[in-house]
This record gives sequence, C-alpha cells and structure tokens, in this order.
Amino acid sequence: MEASSVEYHPRTMSEQPADLDASPALAGEDVVTMDKIVALCKRRGFIFPSSEIYGGVGSTYDFGHYGVLLKTNVKNEWWRAMLSERDDIVAIDSAILQHPRVWEASGHLAGFTDPLVDCRTCGQRFRADHLGDLQCGRKPSKHPGETEECSLTDARDFNLMFETTVGPVKESGSVAYLRPETAQGIFINFKNMLQFSRKQPPFGIAQVGKSFRNEITPGNFVFRTREFEQMEMEFFVPPDDAARWFEHWLVEREHWYVELGLRPDHLRLRAHDPDELSHYSSATSDVEYLFPIGWSELEGIANRGNFDLTQHAEFSGEKLEYFDQATGERYVPHVIEPAAGADRATLAFLVDAYDEEIVERQGAGEGELRTVLRLHPRLAPIKAAILPLVKKDGQPELARELHHLIRGRAGLGMVEYDDGGAIGKRYRRQDEIGTPFCLTIDHQSIEDSTITLRDRDSLAQERVPIEGIAQEIERRVNAPWSTPKLSAAATTGAAS
Repeated sequence: MEASSVEYHPRTMSEQPADLDASPALAGEDVVTMDKIVALCKRRGFIFPSSEIYGGVGSTYDFGHYGVLLKTNVKNEWWRAMLSERDDIVAIDSAILQHPRVWEASGHLAGFTDPLVDCRTCGQRFRADHLGDLQCGRKPSKHPGETEECSLTDARDFNLMFETTVGPVKESGSVAYLRPETAQGIFINFKNMLQFSRKQPPFGIAQVGKSFRNEITPGNFVFRTREFEQMEMEFFVPPDDAARWFEHWLVEREHWYVELGLRPDHLRLRAHDPDELSHYSSATSDVEYLFPIGWSELEGIANRGNFDLTQHAEFSGEKLEYFDQATGERYVPHVIEPAAGADRATLAFLVDAYDEEIVERQGAGEGELRTVLRLHPRLAPIKAAILPLVKKDGQPELARELHHLIRGRAGLGMVEYDDGGAIGKRYRRQDEIGTPFCLTIDHQSIEDSTITLRDRDSLAQERVPIEGIAQEIERRVNAPWSTPKLSAAATTGAAS
C-alpha cells in the first residue's frame, strides 16, 4: 500500500486510504540532468568521488553498494547475451600487465596519442582538437585561446598509456604499461583459446575487465574516466564472411540495450565517416545514446580485418592463423569487435531510468514529488524490499523471517530488509534505489499470512499470500518489461 511521507497506522484492507495518484512532474519532458544523476548517486550510495576525504583525484570514482550491484547486473546481462544465449563464444580474463611488445605490435606505443596544449596563464591542459568544446580556465564562458589572457603552447602528441615498471627497483625495472584496452589480451591468446575450446571460425572470445587511459580532459561524471571497465568481444570469422557478421553484430548489440529498457528513440547507430575510421577498419559504427550532454558513444562495433592477428604474428614470430581441415585452407581470420563500456552503460541505464512525478492522495491537495529509477527489474540493484509497517506487534519478526526465506534464492537476486523511518520515506528510498517491488508486512499479515505487494512503476498494490512469494517475485523480475516512460511519451504525443 502506497503511503505519504507521514507514518500511518496499520489497517485492514477495507480500511486502507485511497491510493496515491501519480502524474509526470513535467509531462512530455525528460527531467533528467547530469547534476541530478550525480546527486542521486551520492545520496543513495551508487557512486562517490574517489579519495574524497583527501580532496579527490580528478575523474576517478568509487562505486558504493548499490552501484556495485547495478554495474554487476549490467555485466551479468552482457555475459548472458554473449555466453548463456550462444554456443559460439568463450570467455577469457587476461592480465592487465602485458609484455611491452604487445603495445608495439598493436600500434599503441607509437600512435595512441592525443594532441595536447598547455595554457601558460591558467596552467591547465587541453586537447588541441577539442578546444571549441572546452571551457577557458579563467573565463568558463569562453573557450581556451579566445581571450587575450590565454597563452597556449604549440600542440604536441601525448601518449594516453599509463607507464609503470616491473621489478623491485624502479631504476633497474622493465618498462610496462597498464593496458589501455582489453582487446589485445584476447588477440595474444588466440592460439591458446583456439586449441582448448574446440571452436572454429566463426567464433568469439569475450572479456570484461579494467582498462586505463591517461585522458587529457576526462569528465561528465563516469562517462569518461582514466580508469574504466570494458566489455569487449572479438569475433573471428572467415575473411569472406566479415561484412555479413559485422551487420549481424550491429543488430545484436543495439537490441541488447533496448531489451534492457533503454528507450529506442534515445538510441541510434551511427556509421563512422571515412575520415573517422581507424587505418585497419573497413567499417565501424557506434551505438550512441542521447545523454543530457548530447548524443555520445555507448559502444563501438568495428570490422578490424586481420590487422591485429597479423601484427602479433609478425612481432612474436608465432603463427596466428586457422587451418580448416575440411577444405585444406589456411587463413588469418578477420575480426568483428563489439566493444562496450560497463561504466558508460551503467550511466546510460541510470539516466534513462531517472524520472520524477507528483504523487498525491485523492482530495489531499498538491502532494509531493517522487523521484524514481525505473530500471529494468533484471538490472535493479535490489529486486524486492521487505518492510514491516511498524516496529511492533510481531511485524519485524515476520518480516525478518520472510527476508531469510527468500534472500539468496538462485535467480531472484538481492532482496533487502528495511525498517528505518516512516513507511512513506522507506518507499521513497526504495524508489530512488530502483527497487521494483516492495513487500509490506502489516497487522493483517500476522492474522492471515498475506502481504501487500507494491509495484514501483504503477504504484499498484495487491494482497498476496506469503507462501510462494519468492517464486512470484522471480517470475515478475524475469517477465517482459518496457519502461513506463515510453507510454507517457506516447500519451503526451497523442494529446498534443
């Protein structure tokens, strides 16, 4: 049963007050901003600035409890799409530190650079090719170089790889690099994976892991950071089939985001222009999302040709090719690469889920603003919250018993016990976390072993038996779902 922010006393179902009406806070408008997302993430324990008690470190963030759960669900859904639903992809987890020759062969050591300029006046550094999008260090309304005070240096190449040393003494250690992408760990293991997996092209190798890039101008919260997590898959195919598989993965990867709740009108596939393409790529397209900062890349799908395997074969002296025993043909496979960011995907799901609406009890005036994360139930950090209405009359004990009964159930996900504060405030807290279902224990629960099941999106409430509730929540979490924001937008469009 939905409640206002003031605590009320338990009643039987016949005595329940009228449910809250809900209406969009701003009909037809997307109310989300990056500032609101940052504030919500801090307030509800999703994401914090790293080393905050020491003043922070530029563009580094720590994920709190709910952020860990959300991003883990995003990664698990990616693994599900890559492994559980297919039989032509295998998994790997390669090392972050790799032989320096890896980065020579890949071209990162020589060519993984951005043009950098310094301002002698304010001391800040800027990407020379992004000056028109950046703010002057002293006059944010201007761009670097637009004021008489600005004194920019000539542009110079800045390598984006973090350099370190391997060995006990820095002076005598070997130079190494934190990997700027996970893909090369897949390519250098192609031979190993081919031998043990009993696969043949077309087949893929998938990986999720941390990468590091010494970005000159990171920003926009976790959209661009120096330490980030990637979800990459390299799909090895016969050369003549590369174009067909490229088109296949364009469709598959865009569909993944839609299936998990992103609004289709906030997604697009953008093909790279010829001058954007990497020298080894014959075709690349980005899955882009309409963030509050504008259209920005979520994932890139590239036809990389045979560049990577050929380069590593040349630099290592190992043959990285496939021999087809049926035809007697020997060839270096071409590679289709869908490469996504776990942090960016998590941010996109947060942005798309964010909503505000006015909730009010009928006849009670204006009501209050409800902030809610309309996350796909499979992505939600907490699937169900168990709430005793009051801390007496045996309700906390029954709620605890229910919590122990259903937590850790395979296929259900995380459930949470919450008895802190008035029931209305707890509902609001769970709304902001994105919890799709609340199970409320009240006086009637003690009498007849039923509970009130509250739906996050519709605010619908129904009385259901405690027996079988775990299976019911699991069924609802895995049922087909689409964001109510689509319906609201359609209604607004029809009205206009």
